[in-house]
Amino acid sequence: MTDKNLLLRQLPAVDRILSAPAMQSLAATCPHVLLLEAAQETVADLRRAILDGGATTELTIDAVAEQAARRAENKQEPSLRPVINATGTLLHTNLGRAPLSAAALAAITAISRSYSNLELDLTTGKRGHRFSHVEELLCRLTGAEAAAVVNNNAGAVLLALTALAKGKEAIVSRGEMIEIGGAFRIPEVMEAGGVRLREVGTTNKTHLKDYAGAINEETGLLLKVHTSNYRIVGFTEEVPAAAMVELAHGHGLPVMEDLGSGMLMDLTPFGLPREPTVREAVAAGIDVVTFSGDKLLGGPQAGILVGTRAAIDKIRHHPLARALRIDKLTLAALEATLASYLDERRALTELPVLRMLNMSAAEVEERSRAFAEKLGAALGAAAEIAVIEEPSAIGGGALPLTELPGFAVALTPQGVSVDLLALRLRQGKPPVVGRVQDNRLLLNLRTILPDEEPHLIDALRAALLY
Repeated sequence: MTDKNLLLRQLPAVDRILSAPAMQSLAATCPHVLLLEAAQETVADLRRAILDGGATTELTIDAVAEQAARRAENKQEPSLRPVINATGTLLHTNLGRAPLSAAALAAITAISRSYSNLELDLTTGKRGHRFSHVEELLCRLTGAEAAAVVNNNAGAVLLALTALAKGKEAIVSRGEMIEIGGAFRIPEVMEAGGVRLREVGTTNKTHLKDYAGAINEETGLLLKVHTSNYRIVGFTEEVPAAAMVELAHGHGLPVMEDLGSGMLMDLTPFGLPREPTVREAVAAGIDVVTFSGDKLLGGPQAGILVGTRAAIDKIRHHPLARALRIDKLTLAALEATLASYLDERRALTELPVLRMLNMSAAEVEERSRAFAEKLGAALGAAAEIAVIEEPSAIGGGALPLTELPGFAVALTPQGVSVDLLALRLRQGKPPVVGRVQDNRLLLNLRTILPDEEPHLIDALRAALLY
C-alpha cells in the first residue's frame, strides 16, 4: 500500500506550480487570480484524493501544472456560450429558442458599438419613446392601431392585465387555464396583477352564454388564451374571437388574447396545422393581443402587444411598463427581424427558424447522408454510423402535436458508453447537445446550421478519440 504521507510530501507547492511552463504559457492571457485559484484547487483536490486513498495521478510539478492549467482555461470560459443544437427541436427553450438572423445580429452590433437614438426623436430633438422604433412595423404587419414591446410575453400578459383590469375580474374559459415553462400560470399572473379570476365553462367546452352569464359590475375584461403548448381534442368547443368581441364591446369591456407563439404568417404551406395569426386576432376586433418575439416569429426574447390605440395607450402609461421595458439590443434585433416579414419570401430566406420549418424531409435526408459520410471518414472505427428516420419537434410551447418528418444521424460509439460521449460533447468546445435514444446518439441536421457542421465533426472526433 502506498504511504499517504509520502504522497502528500510529493505534492508540489503552489508557487512552484505557478512557475511551471504550462502555467507560465497562460500568464499573458489569463488573470493571475485565476491561475492562483486553479493551482490551489488542484492541490486541494489531489490532497483530498490521497487522503481518501484514490490518488493515481502523477505528482510531478509538470503533471500537476498541466491539470491546473486546464482548470485555469476552463475558468476563463464564459458561462453563457454558443451551443450546437443537434436535438431536432427548433425552439429549444433550454438552448435559447430561436437563433437570430444575420440582419438581427448586424443590428445588435451596430447599436452596441455606439450611442443611439433609443429615446430621442431626431426630428424634434426631444425625448422619444423606445417602442416607436418597432411600432410602425408591427402595425403594418398586424393591422393594429398601436403597439408596445416589453421584455417577454409573460411580462406583456402581466402588464396588460394590470393596466386594463386591476381590481376587477377577468373572465376566462376553464379550458384555457394554461401553464407554460417555469411554472408560469395564468391564474397566478392574474393574482400578481391584482386581477380576480372568473372561470367559465368546462375544460372541454365553453359557450358564449357562459361568458355572458358571468359579466357583472365587477368585470374588467374578457380574456382569451390560445392553448399553444397543449391541445384538448375530441368533444370540444370554444367561442370564436369575433363573438367574444361583440359580447364584450356591447358591455363596454375590452377583450384580450394571449397568442403565445405569435405567428405573423400562415405556415400551412409548410404542411403545418392551421394556427391563428396575429393579424386575424386583430381583425376580429381583439383590443389587445400579446405574443412572443422568440418563438415562431423567430426573433429575440420579447413580449409584444398590439391592438387598439386606447388599450395600448393605457398599457404604455402604466408604471409597470418601465419595469418591464425592452433594452436597446433586443429592440435592434426585433426591428431587423420584423423588417424581414415585409416580404414573406425574404423572411423564409433570412430567418433561421422559418428556414428550418420550410426544410423538407428529403432535404434533411440529403444533408444527413452527406454529413454521415464525412463523419465516417473522420471517425473511422470509433463509431458505427447510420442515417435513420427521425422527426423534429417545434418546441418552445408551440404546435405541441406537430412533428416535422425527417432524418437523423445515429452514432453507436465503440469503446465508450453513449452517456459518456454525450457528457464529453456537452463539455466540449463548442458544446454539442444531441439526443440519446436506444443506446445511440442522434444528431438531427434540421437544427444544425450548415456552418456548424465542421465544428460538430471536430467535437465528435475529440470526444470519441479522447
